[in-house]
Amino acid sequence: MLSLVIVVLLIALIMLRVPVSVAILGTAILGLIAIGGPETAIQVIETSPFAAVRSNSLSAVPLFILMAQLMLMSGLLDSLFDTARALVGRIRGGTAIASVGAGTAFAAVSGSSTAAAATLAQTSSKRMIDEGYARETATGLVAVVGTLAAMIPPSIILVFYAITAEAPVGDVLVAGFFPGLLVATSLIAVMYLGLLRNRDAAPRGKAYTVKEKMHYLLHASPLILIFAAVVGSIFLGIATPTEAATLGVLAALVLVIARRRWNTDKFTQCLMDTVKTTGMIFAIIMSAHVLGHFLTETRVTPRLVNAIGESAWPPLLIMVLIGAVYVVLGFFMDQIAIIALTVPVTLPIIEALGYDAVWFGIFIVLLAETGMVTPPMGLNVFVVAKAVRVNPMVVFRGAFPHVLAMLTIAGITLLWPEVVMRVPDLMKSGG
Repeated sequence: MLSLVIVVLLIALIMLRVPVSVAILGTAILGLIAIGGPETAIQVIETSPFAAVRSNSLSAVPLFILMAQLMLMSGLLDSLFDTARALVGRIRGGTAIASVGAGTAFAAVSGSSTAAAATLAQTSSKRMIDEGYARETATGLVAVVGTLAAMIPPSIILVFYAITAEAPVGDVLVAGFFPGLLVATSLIAVMYLGLLRNRDAAPRGKAYTVKEKMHYLLHASPLILIFAAVVGSIFLGIATPTEAATLGVLAALVLVIARRRWNTDKFTQCLMDTVKTTGMIFAIIMSAHVLGHFLTETRVTPRLVNAIGESAWPPLLIMVLIGAVYVVLGFFMDQIAIIALTVPVTLPIIEALGYDAVWFGIFIVLLAETGMVTPPMGLNVFVVAKAVRVNPMVVFRGAFPHVLAMLTIAGITLLWPEVVMRVPDLMKSGG
């Protein structure tokens, strides 16, 4: 009963916009005091938070964040969009396909959903509207494309999950690659299904010569080098995620200088944003460990595992119900908060059902990411709506068919986990 009260209080505080780390830590302390008095709470606070952030794997987090900031500073996304548009813009819906391609490529080197959505909105959404695309299509598609940054490595969300679940960071990162490509493909497929009803909703774009296409490809080619430096080194076992992140930061810094985008004030702002985001993530990790002690004392997780084990429900049904919970949580909470609150409870359950921790990370991140483009929070939607100056409901309507596609991909990964595990298995076997 005490656990239920604490969880309800925690969710209420988060929905009231209390900072996630403060809400988690405050309710955890109340729970510990209720169980063992102030002495118990003090003992846990003296040791648990510091132990939580001693992991060497955590050093990859600020490095990936800094790399994303430098990538934005370099202006590479503009080149990516122009390159993709030069390659496929002539076909019907080509500019929309270019937006998906540029967003997918940018996700591979940024790891920031909102940053990708905001930058894409400034480039591709406005370009599509100018070309005659329906506003729902031009904005909803871009809002959903931004969520790919949480799936395609390097992803800050996936690193956070791996640390919380104590799963191999490298395995979790590369596991998101193929499902992320599936989501990107599904976005294009949904867009073309919409064309069956209204062919004018996605007009043709400008035709480019071979020389122009090669020119744009050359300008976007640094992306391949940075992606190879980060994800390739992890996949081949050449570097740890932390070492790969360091290579990524160095490559991004060289790119900023080479593209003549260096600005001391902007670089200082990049560092400040990195420190702020890292501090927020570390605060949540430390608070979550204190909450974990409370849950351990109340034995909530073992009781749930035993109850599910004694039930007659098939594992697939249980996973569908767990997935539905993550979708609902995504409507009201951000992904880091969802992972910090739920993984310590749900991970033992799914492992008892025979599922892999690496697979589970991709599954829940994909489900929780739908909350970035669904009411009432829909952070990506509001970012795009503000950038393009349209009503958020226009963006929500445009994103809805793509949300259904994301849920379908999640269902595919549930029925066939090898879709997620294929790349990590290849990495372990040496290719």
